[in-house]
Amino acid sequence: MQLQGFDRFKDWLKTGATLLLVVTLSLGLSAGVAASPTTIMPAGNAITDGKALLRYALPIDNTPVRELQRSLEDIATQLRANRRWGAIASDVKKAISVLRDKETALLTSVPEANQAQAQALITQLKEGLDPLQTAVEAKDKAQTFEQRSALLDLVSQLEESMVKDFPFEVPVAYNNLPQLKGRATIEFTTSKGKITAIVDGYSAPVTAGNFVDLVKRGFYNGLPFTRSEESYVLQIGDPPGPEVGFIDPKTKKYRAIPLEVLVQGDKEPTYEITLEDAGRYKDQPVLPFSSYGALAMARPGEDPNGGSSQFFFFLFEPELTPAGRNLLDGRYSVFGYVIDGKEVLEQLRAGDKIESAKVIQGLDQLVEPDVA
Repeated sequence: MQLQGFDRFKDWLKTGATLLLVVTLSLGLSAGVAASPTTIMPAGNAITDGKALLRYALPIDNTPVRELQRSLEDIATQLRANRRWGAIASDVKKAISVLRDKETALLTSVPEANQAQAQALITQLKEGLDPLQTAVEAKDKAQTFEQRSALLDLVSQLEESMVKDFPFEVPVAYNNLPQLKGRATIEFTTSKGKITAIVDGYSAPVTAGNFVDLVKRGFYNGLPFTRSEESYVLQIGDPPGPEVGFIDPKTKKYRAIPLEVLVQGDKEPTYEITLEDAGRYKDQPVLPFSSYGALAMARPGEDPNGGSSQFFFFLFEPELTPAGRNLLDGRYSVFGYVIDGKEVLEQLRAGDKIESAKVIQGLDQLVEPDVA
């Protein structure tokens, strides 16, 4: 079945010295249907690194670990800005200072069961700062990037160890749907290579739960990508035959998934209404469309709650776009990001296939639905 798409995509507009990405949707991305605490991300340009977005999306409240995270993330910014080695050296010193002087404060947010793991991670971070400092002193760009990335992976693990409980109650109206009460890692094997993504149930438990359940069932295995319009999205999930979504074998009914968007500062997601229709034009989602490889639920053009199995990869990275200016945000449910294999994603076109998709971590976080 032919899928409806973007009616218009206005690329870049200049406003003064700032480039703004403006996405104008008429019917939107179609699914093929016939006619607790959330840390606020820093202001400024949109964060385009999916791993960083996932770190900020964790439901934790620990200032020192965010200081550590930001100091290491800023290194990449400085390297792109003509290798400002003085500023990079300051970032490294800040990270050293946090780990040296604020270890106790870091551990205060860690549940007792995770204390040993967190202490081991802090030790690894301290040890890893030595080779980073050496690379910075040598002004070795490649080694600096490599050491920084390894340290940020450890920071991610430390932050994950701080999560205590699932941060909110999902409305009982969605108890008939799978829910992901945490995170899961998905490995896609495609006709062009492998892609790894993390889906975030802390921010989108119903959307992510539906997706993980379908991956578990092998629903996506062998399905082709059905469109690659204007190179901005790559969509998949239209099953063979007359159906345009997932028919639950237990209920024999089309499984519809509500629009689900967690806004920065909110305690729980907004359901069944776009942020635009809710009058929240300036509010920023915890999971925005600012990273190449964002995963989002496709849906019928005018029905925010008609999504089922079809999803899309976002294939545009507006690095210079100020945070909150992408008009896709709040209209579609983002539920994760590609963390590895972006070079494979760049090569995929309509007709290429997902040979297999599997959950390689986090399946234990999937809560099965209540079915009467």
